[in-house]
Amino acid sequence: MTPQGALLELLERLGAQQGESVRVSHDELSGWPAEAVAAMKSARLLVKARQASSIVCPGCERECTKPVDLLPAANRRPAQASIVCDEPEDLGHIEVEPAALEQWQVTGNTLAGAVARLLGFTKPPQADHTGKNWPLGLLPGREKGAVTFSIENGATLALAGQGIPLTHVLTLESGELRADRDALLRVVDGDAQEPASGIGSKAWRKQKAQTAAKAKHSKPGGSYDKQERMRAAWASGKYTSRDRCAEEECAALGISISTARKALRNTPDPKRT
Repeated sequence: MTPQGALLELLERLGAQQGESVRVSHDELSGWPAEAVAAMKSARLLVKARQASSIVCPGCERECTKPVDLLPAANRRPAQASIVCDEPEDLGHIEVEPAALEQWQVTGNTLAGAVARLLGFTKPPQADHTGKNWPLGLLPGREKGAVTFSIENGATLALAGQGIPLTHVLTLESGELRADRDALLRVVDGDAQEPASGIGSKAWRKQKAQTAAKAKHSKPGGSYDKQERMRAAWASGKYTSRDRCAEEECAALGISISTARKALRNTPDPKRT
């Protein structure tokens, strides 16, 4: 995965969640390019979340999601974390590195704030009544060109009557997250000449069409919708384990059991009465 690929994946996941919190585990982040992770944290696109209360057990190949027992540090003893295996293998206590419980998150608010700062806005953006749109204001140095960040149909910027996917504006290169402000200024100024690359180019229009196609997956019956329904089934408290939930619900939703298990990774335990 390239640094730009990591950024695109995060933006797509947030768009699918309509701006709701997307959490990324320590294990997943360790598989992303280190420079991308550092840049997203530095830009405050990724912010630290509460520690995970359950993780995928590293004890065997079953990849069961299990609750973690955490013993805080005391005196000279460092913090300790472990999982109790209650599966047929009965592996007993399995030690876990406390760092593996770290989680980071991105929300519509954190992304809106990061975008505003990268574009030169000094005032922190506030969401409108829908909670899915953040008016950023006029581009610095311009008397026209009001910009709005939206998460309703994927992460986009709206200005001059156009909706521009955020993936066409943000780049992550050389360990730095940047926003192509000049491209937005060309849109505001009505530059009629088609650029060879970037916003307005043939490649831009093609990717914009692909973004629209991905948005369809977020609609009822799409792949993202099915994953959300899988998480809802687990949150209902009907099942005693995530594996059992995945096994019994995957056929009804029309997804593979591996996809069902991935949808349930790092989900919180349901409230049980």
